[in-house]
Amino acid sequence: MSAMPEPLRVALALAAAGVPVLPLREGKLPFGNCRSCKGSACGDRPNMKAAGPCRCPAPCHGWAAATTDPHVLTSPLWAPVWREAVTLAYHPGGAGLTVVDLDNEAAVAWARATLPATRRVRTTRGEHWLYLGAMASSNAVRPGVDIKSLTQYARWLGPGTGRMAVLPAAVRALLVKEETTPAPGEVDSSVPDRATWGRSVATGCRHTERYVRIGLERGLALVRARTESGAGSQAFGVARFLAAQHTACPGPCGLTAIGEEIVTAAVLVGVPETYARRAVANGLETAVERAA
Repeated sequence: MSAMPEPLRVALALAAAGVPVLPLREGKLPFGNCRSCKGSACGDRPNMKAAGPCRCPAPCHGWAAATTDPHVLTSPLWAPVWREAVTLAYHPGGAGLTVVDLDNEAAVAWARATLPATRRVRTTRGEHWLYLGAMASSNAVRPGVDIKSLTQYARWLGPGTGRMAVLPAAVRALLVKEETTPAPGEVDSSVPDRATWGRSVATGCRHTERYVRIGLERGLALVRARTESGAGSQAFGVARFLAAQHTACPGPCGLTAIGEEIVTAAVLVGVPETYARRAVANGLETAVERAA
């Protein structure tokens, strides 16, 4: 045990406490996917946004490789990785946590004036604020602020100080906050290519095509009706509602195609494409989070 790499020793302690962990290489990056998984050729892992069949035993797919299984962490396949690891990361969402990553002093000052006090961990440039509760992940929700939870990893920088608070509505609201929808004709991006839902992309869906299309068209109509404001928030709500109808399906259900149609509807009424995609992705992820 004396020869055990330090990152692995810490990883095993965190895993025993129920925190999924993974090694990071130089540059604070996960180790690359193996040949079978490179470029998502494996179909990705079942717990990822593009839910697939991959169950590769190697530390592939970044945050999705995080585990609490000591047999995986100490397996021969992971041994060379630990010898090269320079630090450790964990999957906040897998531990039921959300990390508000404050990347500079201005962001820290904003959090102190806006968010409930909670456990804090010092970082190189700012702080991590840890809350009890998982949610969708998103970068740049405001200047210098990222949300790391269900689909991101965070560097392990120690346990931090302070008592951890329950995830507040103020943090969840950062993902659905939106400025007034620009008037039609002021769209900040081109209309994305329309991807339509059908059996070719929903081979594991338990619903009939008519059921899905009726629900989707009703949702798209709600988004299109928001010509003055709120189309982005409406897109989030529609994506969340529609995804929730598929949580009991064996899958795949073609949620990516459904999401593309919602994005298209939002862009057509003036929502910037970047924002529309983020709102829809967050809506789809939130439905999965609530069903878990």
